[in-house]
Amino acid sequence: MLFSGVFNIMATPFHPDGGIDWESLHRLVDFQIDKGVAGLTILGVLGEAAKLSIEERAQVVETVIGAAAGRVPVIVGTSHPEVGMCIRLSQQAVEMGASGVMIAPPRFPDGATDDKVITFYETIAASYIAPMVIQDFPPVNDVIMSPELLARLAERIPAARHLKLEDPPLMQKISAIRGLTDQYRIFGGLGGMFFLEELERGAHGTMTGFAFSEILNAVYQAHQQGEGARAAAIFDHYLPLIRFENQPVINLSIRKSLLRRRGAINAATLRPPFVPIDAGTEAEIDRVLTRVGITDPTQKLDFSSDSMPISG
Repeated sequence: MLFSGVFNIMATPFHPDGGIDWESLHRLVDFQIDKGVAGLTILGVLGEAAKLSIEERAQVVETVIGAAAGRVPVIVGTSHPEVGMCIRLSQQAVEMGASGVMIAPPRFPDGATDDKVITFYETIAASYIAPMVIQDFPPVNDVIMSPELLARLAERIPAARHLKLEDPPLMQKISAIRGLTDQYRIFGGLGGMFFLEELERGAHGTMTGFAFSEILNAVYQAHQQGEGARAAAIFDHYLPLIRFENQPVINLSIRKSLLRRRGAINAATLRPPFVPIDAGTEAEIDRVLTRVGITDPTQKLDFSSDSMPISG
């Protein structure tokens, strides 16, 4: 199975007391599918996977796969500091019906080497049968995977045909990887801030938690149809919102606030540790929504030619 398009990396909704809000999680699945996503990715950094117990992670997987009911593929983040637990989580996700798993290398106590990274992924891939999404996001593990290393992984591991790339400079790395191997379907991330440029460099989609998935999907669909000017017009129009939402440190807090405003979840609660947003940031959210023409976040956005003028 090969994936492409916009995959929403789902938030994990919590009640104000910190317990998982299962009703909101089910509603969030329907919400994202209604917005036209090609798939769902759960239990990533955005999903606060590291703050969940092993039992909670299994319940989230079961709930999301059940709610999706085969309408879109579900990729499960199974990264874990312990290799044995990563294997267990991956096997469990596949047994539950996951379409694939997303895995970042662990933090190696004595430092990462290319051979250690390759051995790690080969060990994981040998433990289950399903597509693997390699997550290239150095801030979570201090592991730098060069284009050369990623090309070697594609050669050594048949299941490794998808790459979630979040190691800037993104576009340059996409081109470097493309110059070495044609085996990957590359997905960007980083809140969608460079989605248009990623597509122009050969990315097959994006995996991000941006709260307005339909905007990214509209960009993707226009690009796929060869309407480059239209893709750029949609992207540029909403870029202030994309940029604002993906602020370092408070991006997840903003994202959950927007999902609550959109009626997708009941509360914008995060589990500790996290940095809350203040009243000034909430007011800024109001202003940026007004700037891009979103007067009611719960309403369906209009990407028709009349509402989205194309220049250039």
